[in-house]
Amino acid sequence: MHRFVLILVGALAFASPLQAQQRLRDRIAQLFIFGEGEDPLFLAGTADPNNPASIQAHGAHFIPSAVDNNSTLIGFLTNAVSLNVANIPISATSSGQTFRFVGGVPVATSASPGPVFGERAQTLGRGRVLVGTNVNVFHFTSVRGVSLDDVQLNFTHANADFDGCDTIFGGDCTLQGIPTLENDFIQLDLDMNLDVRSVMFALSYGLFDWADIGVAVPIVTTSLRATSSAQVVPFGGPSATHFFTGTPSNPNLFATRSIDGTATGLGDVAARLKVAVRQSGRANVALLGDVRFATGSAEDLLGSGSTAIRGLGIVSAQLDDFSPHINVGYLHRTDSLQTDAMLATIGFDKLLAPWVGFAADLISELQVGENALTIPKPLRVDKPFRRLIPLTNIPNSRDDIINGAFGLKFLTSSGLTIVTNSLIPLNRGGLRATVAWTVGLEYNF
Repeated sequence: MHRFVLILVGALAFASPLQAQQRLRDRIAQLFIFGEGEDPLFLAGTADPNNPASIQAHGAHFIPSAVDNNSTLIGFLTNAVSLNVANIPISATSSGQTFRFVGGVPVATSASPGPVFGERAQTLGRGRVLVGTNVNVFHFTSVRGVSLDDVQLNFTHANADFDGCDTIFGGDCTLQGIPTLENDFIQLDLDMNLDVRSVMFALSYGLFDWADIGVAVPIVTTSLRATSSAQVVPFGGPSATHFFTGTPSNPNLFATRSIDGTATGLGDVAARLKVAVRQSGRANVALLGDVRFATGSAEDLLGSGSTAIRGLGIVSAQLDDFSPHINVGYLHRTDSLQTDAMLATIGFDKLLAPWVGFAADLISELQVGENALTIPKPLRVDKPFRRLIPLTNIPNSRDDIINGAFGLKFLTSSGLTIVTNSLIPLNRGGLRATVAWTVGLEYNF
């Protein structure tokens, strides 16, 4: 116990965010800035004072599109990362053999080794302690089913409508496509590599036979590497109006940008309370509440940036060395740009041999209501002919999360339990890793 506390204090002492001068969230924004200037999609070549004055004015024509749509897309990507970092699974509140006291004598209430991420209704027993640490490794590969190395974005020209515009261009300037140069757009491809590693320290204490309290403290490392490739797609004409470098007669319509950054620090800390409602030889019922505080830096993609509150009802059974369980509950997020979710987990754990146990869970988090942050709809261009320009290949779909968890617990003669687990996505919602791996240690005394 003393050793665990020392390790935890040492980890917290070095848990302040470590990164380069620029925050990771700001680095994502840098993917949309090419050449000189600090504005996204500013065309430095078009604005070059060596070009004719009539051309220079077109350098900022994509900035309004970037402000309106880019901010939404950046917000979606960074929120997806932050939510997944904050949702890194915490080990179960009880593990290994659990007890209750009958006439002052401890009586075992479980024989199975316990679940990895699901919850069983048994409490630890008064005065008993569970300490553990695990390492969770995620390499994110897709967002809403779209591969992170093939995210496509299109940024359209600002709609020019000023006094005298209709007379100059001979049409209704409120329509997209008048003047004709409004048909130009910038096609941008993103190739992103995102890795998250969390070292989680967890402690649960049996306050009474019927109540456990606990805390979980994550130390998170987020690494981001990405490249953007931008291409101006002109609508036509003998010379170009919009370009990154060059001249109207010899334009460069292509540009790239790369970023690389890593941040390490304290993630979102969780406090937990489990109360047994009914404990018997076979069927058990409990309630679990936990709060994840916004202690992780959202600017460095180490936490969600807001508090989340979770409540679960737990039903489990003990059939010799086989223990099934069901968890149903609700997750409330205090940030208006993050949706609440219904929670449901069903699974079991079983002792395969005196030294090894198997745990399996189907874990779901189902979005409540409509998306709080939506993807922009395709832009309609009216002139010279009507058409739609899709702004991204990311669908505007629900972010339901369904995972399968499969783990092994190896029991040692010293009382230390070695935990291994794989988390496999079973649907396409949200930001997902192909497989997330967990390895850890638990000690129950």
